Order: sequence, then structure tokens, then C-alpha cells
Amino acid sequence: MQRLQQFFLLLLVGAAAAGLAQATVAQEEQTKVAGNIVHYQPEQVHLAFGERTASEIVVTWSTRSLPPDPELGASSLVEYSRMVPGEVPRFTQHSRGTATKFVDGGRKQATQYIHRVTLSGLEANATYMYHCGSAVGWSAIFQFRTVPTATADWSPSVAIYGDMGNENAQSLARLQQETQRGMYDAIIHVGDFAYDMNTENARVGDEFMRQIETVAAYLPYMVVPGNHEEKFNFSNYRARFSMPGGTENMFYSFDLGPVHFVGISTEVYYFLNYGVKSLVFQYEWLRRDLAKANLPENRAERPWIIIYGHRPMYCSNENDNDCTHSETLTRVGWPFVHMFGLEPLLYEFGVDVAIWAHEHSYERLWPIYDYEVRNGTLKDSPYEDPRAPVHIVTGSAGCKEGREPFKGKIPEWSAFHSQDYGYTRLKAHNRTHLHFEQVSDDQDGAVIDEFWLVKSKHGSYQ
Repeated sequence: MQRLQQFFLLLLVGAAAAGLAQATVAQEEQTKVAGNIVHYQPEQVHLAFGERTASEIVVTWSTRSLPPDPELGASSLVEYSRMVPGEVPRFTQHSRGTATKFVDGGRKQATQYIHRVTLSGLEANATYMYHCGSAVGWSAIFQFRTVPTATADWSPSVAIYGDMGNENAQSLARLQQETQRGMYDAIIHVGDFAYDMNTENARVGDEFMRQIETVAAYLPYMVVPGNHEEKFNFSNYRARFSMPGGTENMFYSFDLGPVHFVGISTEVYYFLNYGVKSLVFQYEWLRRDLAKANLPENRAERPWIIIYGHRPMYCSNENDNDCTHSETLTRVGWPFVHMFGLEPLLYEFGVDVAIWAHEHSYERLWPIYDYEVRNGTLKDSPYEDPRAPVHIVTGSAGCKEGREPFKGKIPEWSAFHSQDYGYTRLKAHNRTHLHFEQVSDDQDGAVIDEFWLVKSKHGSYQ
């Protein structure tokens, strides 16, 4: 009897061992298969203006893998063609670009390939359809519309906002709808993406870029960095976008209709652990760019100058960072020595509007310089020929950090403020009139603030 029990025990042990071995083999096979998975399909497709706004568009996308056989791809290819009413759509043109390996700085060292292709020689006032990829995988078909003319004689419409995350991206659905309705010529995202793009080994950044594809694959999506992009020296931000200017997306300018737009990094003032070279380089570049834009012949062609960056010079929110300090670094520069402050540049070169984010709210200021309100000369028209730049804070698109409260007593230089989630619209009607609207997503798209900025002449306020 005892021998029989031993026999059955041996059978059970043998069966268990065989089962374990079989499971191990199956697991190894599964691991082997998983290790061989390739990811050639383009995703996270988005557009930006090229060096020549009127005739160049840069298409950017991501894949996890590159074709092993060089003959298969030019792995970075865009096929496109102008859409002509009454004709069967077909791709008649193509452009090749480059793929850059990007390794996130997180623990898993997640790897992907960022593809960039510039479409050059585009016709003005035309709708193009395109797809991107390679012989081993193509994206869906998207389309975009080029600017009506290379001159300043048209009226661009732009949506502007900052601080939109993967979670609680409250304004995104409305922006998607309005993009599909053709309301905008471009988007300007003034810093803070995804919260944060590097989170969970960059998976949050990937998902955010997939979310905005429904807007950014159809419109130029122009960006500047915020404090939430800082991780690993802004590596996710630098890798994922394709702004003009060759400065890894940190600062640049472009012309759109009668407006000269200037995007800057306010973060070079705050993250000095990465060195001061970027701050000095940007400041010197900005002075040259504004000086050129303010030349009489350039001001006659494109009179409006609008600058945007993430952290504001002025704000009346009640929190423990910029708004509680009267001498913000972006405004006055380094403490005590006051070097590289930006407000004197805006004043000297006649910047018309300064747009910021960072605070999860909306605030419009009276024309202001050095905390002095400098409204227009007409009592009832403060924004008609004002004597200083107009500042707007628009960081309420929606993120997981919620809204920012305001101080109990609002300063006299603050004209309007709101905690509603939403975004800003700009319509540059012509050389003398700009129109701004603040859209509240909380109030089902209602316009809760609007004003006209009117100028009969442009130039330095000095």
C-alpha cells in the first residue's frame, strides 16, 4: 500500500513538473513573440508651420519601430495632393524626411522614432489631403488648408490656450468640433502639456499626442514649453514638436496675415540648473527679432507684434508662485541685478499683446508697463491706441490640477478675470483692428469676455 502511494505521489510530482515545464516553454514563446512585435503604424500626427509660413508645412508623427530593410522605407514619407472639386482624390506628390530615435529618460527608457517631413512649395489658398508613413504602414488620410496669401492682406483666426492635460482636458472636445467646422487657421498652445509628457515612462505624453491629433493633424499646432515639460531637460517637448527656427522648439517667430507672432521659453529664467546659456541666447535672439519686426518697412507690412510664453509677468491669482511676487523673473530679469528682463524689450519695440498661461484661469489686463496702467488717450476707449502692451493670461483649457483662485482684492490693473475652463480666440481683422474673445466651456461655449484692440499707429512706446 505504501509503495502504491509513493507511485501515485511520483506521478503527481512528474505531472506538476511537466506542467511547469510546459508553462515555462509557453511563457518563453509568448515572450519571444512579444519581443518580435513591430510597430510601423504612424500615430500622434501633427502639423506646424515651416520656415516659410505661406508655403511650408511640417508633418510630424511617431512609430515604435523602423523597417529593418532600408529598401523598404524611406520610413518617413508623406504622400499628398491638392484637392480639386469634381476630381477623384489621389496622391500626386510626395516628400521624404527623417526619423530620429527618441529615448525617454524614465526607468524603462521607452523608445520611439519621431518622423519629420517638410512639404514645400505649397500653393496658397488650397486644401491638401495627405497621409504619412512608409511602405510598411500608412496613417489615415488627413487634410489641411494653406494660408490665403503670402501677403498680410487677410484675417487669420487663432485659438490660444495653455495648461491642457491628458486628464480633464475639458476644452478639447469643443476645440475638436470648431476645428472640424473650419473656424481656425492655427492653434497656439502656450505651455504645459499632458501633465506630464514624461509620466509613466512617457505613456501619458503618447496618449496626449494621440488626443490632440484630431486637431493638430488638420491645423498647425504651434507650441512653447512650460514648467511641466522640464523633466530630463525638456527632452519630451524637444523631441515631439517641430517648430521653425532650429532652436529645438524653444523659441521662434512666424508671420500670419498682419501679425508677427513670437514664441519664447519663460522656463530659461527658472531652470538655471540647465545653465544660463539658453537664457542669454534667447534674450539676444529676441532683441534682434523684435528690432527687425519693428523696422518701419516691416511695421507697415505687418504692424501687429504678439508675443507668447508660459509664465506671466502679471497675474492676480492667489498662489505661492509668480502672482505673489511683484518682480517676476520674466518681467525684470535676474533678482537684484535686473539683467535680461523682458518687459523693457516689449516697451522699446512696441509689442502690442503679450499672452501667457501657467495660471489655470483667464485674466485680461489694462494696458500696463511697470505696474502703471497706460490706457488709450480716449477715456471710454482704453484699448484704442494704448500706451503700453496688453497682457492676457489664458491657462484654463483643463488639467488635473484644477482651477486657480483669485485674491480677495483684485488689483486696479486687472480688467477682467474668470475661473471658468475655456480658451481664447483671436481674429486679426486688419492692420488696425484685433478682436479677442474668451470662450467658457463651463457655460457651453458662451463668450464671457471680448474686446477690440485698435491702433492707428504702431511702434515703440518710448
